[in-house]
Amino acid sequence: MCVTAQSCTLAGVYADAQGGGSNPGFRGSTDPTVRIQKKATGTAACLWLFLQTQWEKYMNSDARFWDKRAEKYSQRPVGDQDAYGKKLEFTRSYFSPDSEVLEIGCGTGSTALAHAPYVNHILATDISPGMINIAKGKAEADGVKNVTFETRAVDDHDIPKPRYDVIMAHNLLHLLKDPQAAIIAAFRGLKPGGVFVTSSACIGDMSWYFRILAPVGHFLRLFPLIKVFTQAQLTQSHIEAGFEIDQEWLPKKNAAVFIVAKKRH
Repeated sequence: MCVTAQSCTLAGVYADAQGGGSNPGFRGSTDPTVRIQKKATGTAACLWLFLQTQWEKYMNSDARFWDKRAEKYSQRPVGDQDAYGKKLEFTRSYFSPDSEVLEIGCGTGSTALAHAPYVNHILATDISPGMINIAKGKAEADGVKNVTFETRAVDDHDIPKPRYDVIMAHNLLHLLKDPQAAIIAAFRGLKPGGVFVTSSACIGDMSWYFRILAPVGHFLRLFPLIKVFTQAQLTQSHIEAGFEIDQEWLPKKNAAVFIVAKKRH
């Protein structure tokens, strides 16, 4: 649900800096970081927007920032529609009519609602009450009855025993202080044969400016920690948790890595 780096364009960044775009955090702001953003150009500007959006969405503990921008977020188009469509198809190949699904970080519910016809039930959660309210409105408007939307932080998901056939966490693991703990929790919460489906920004494999600006920005207290790891390290984290990698796909350079990890036992 988070904005991905590859979906950002220089034109969009410039428009936002001038108050004419749809991205959050720019219009009418007097914050000094905004003045810096206006001077940024090219990929550096794109990265700045990416990091700021990731921070503001998941690191604001009371979610007030994102609540104020939930409506604009819900109207924002998907950055790479082809890749998104393929991820939906990949995921649905693991569904059955009786599947029980958990989505963590569901945003305004687009992915959960798209999957609803293929499963028995989806519990979709997000840290932002504003996001969840919009998601509930979408479900009501579409007449979807088998998706439950709840406001929950990632740490609120205590799954003491196998319960789900599929757990999804898109654009989330790289925002967590301990992504390994989330992966282990997903393994614990899945039934044997269940899958953990994720899309994650592997900044350690991205262009050098992505790798540098993330820790530097954290050091300067411009934004909280964003975990820097490679695709190989992320894959190994899944394996160490007990998963077997069933699918692994990088749509293009600097895009989020799509992984389907299966619990064999």
